[in-house]
Amino acid sequence: MYSSSEKRFLAINYITVVALFLLILAGGIVRSTGSGMGCPDWPKCFDQLIPPTDVSQLPANYQQKYVDKRVQKNERFAKTLDLMGYGDLAYRIRNDKNLLKPDEFNAAKTWTEYINRLLGAIVGLLLIACLIAAVKYLKTRKRIFFWSLFNLILVGFQGWLGSIVVSTNLLAWVVTVHMLVAIAIVAISIYTFYEARAFRDKSILTSISSGWVMLLAYIGLIITVIQITLGTEVREQIDVISSAMDPANRSEWVALVGANFIYHRDLAILVIIVNVISFVMIRKRYPVDGYQYKYISYVLLLIVLQFGTGLLLSYLGLPPFAQALHIVLATLVFGAQFYLLLLLKKSRLEIHN
Repeated sequence: MYSSSEKRFLAINYITVVALFLLILAGGIVRSTGSGMGCPDWPKCFDQLIPPTDVSQLPANYQQKYVDKRVQKNERFAKTLDLMGYGDLAYRIRNDKNLLKPDEFNAAKTWTEYINRLLGAIVGLLLIACLIAAVKYLKTRKRIFFWSLFNLILVGFQGWLGSIVVSTNLLAWVVTVHMLVAIAIVAISIYTFYEARAFRDKSILTSISSGWVMLLAYIGLIITVIQITLGTEVREQIDVISSAMDPANRSEWVALVGANFIYHRDLAILVIIVNVISFVMIRKRYPVDGYQYKYISYVLLLIVLQFGTGLLLSYLGLPPFAQALHIVLATLVFGAQFYLLLLLKKSRLEIHN
């Protein structure tokens, strides 16, 4: 059915999607272990391609050195924000005293962040490979090539944004944007995979009209993105609270978050309701051995697991392993919902045999 070049693209694209979820898991581990500033510079780590394992390998003034570099980079970023009309944000960055606090070397945190960056580099190489493999589609389905190109550009932007995350010492809104861009990269990779597969495989296409099911799928996807955004902001508030409180009192941190946590918790119920209704409607309209039924089942399973990790976070004092799982499960829910949405679209594709 597929030519060898098409099989190559599908394989690389599939591996890329898996690698992206692994990278998000690694990012969740970085966040939950407080390793985000394990490497105080970017793209190197302590000015080295392979980071140190002991503080004795660093110069005596290493803390001030990286604070000075951070200040210089933040000033350049603030000037960019000024030019874009975000003067208030630029002012806050220039006057945030927390950005002047030096970070002590911690080998475990440094290597946790370093491994995360290595995974990011691998994802970048995979996306380059996707773009090269997508050249084959320039004559038959150009959108695959151009979306692959845009995704590579977006990853470059994400890398730059990651450097800003480091230089601003995990500034809250920058971290949120960083997460949302990661979701966009996942969505594009899933879309190009779907397009390449649907180009030859008619079995994943549908001729069933599904207006209400599509509407519910869109609503479910939008709610999930809002949930991820709120969850990221809750995590940022937790970071602020944890820096001011005794780590032994982790069970009290959630209670201090306030409205964002309440919205995040209550919206989880709406996520379940919307997707249960979608499940019932898809079960009635689509064959039980079809891809649509399969993926709404995946969505529900992932939501149950996601809900379970949320309960662990709420009642067991935010254990780090549950934080990392909560983040990656949220993005897996998004990925499954997005692919389901593509599968529900009534076929308008021109299929070439």
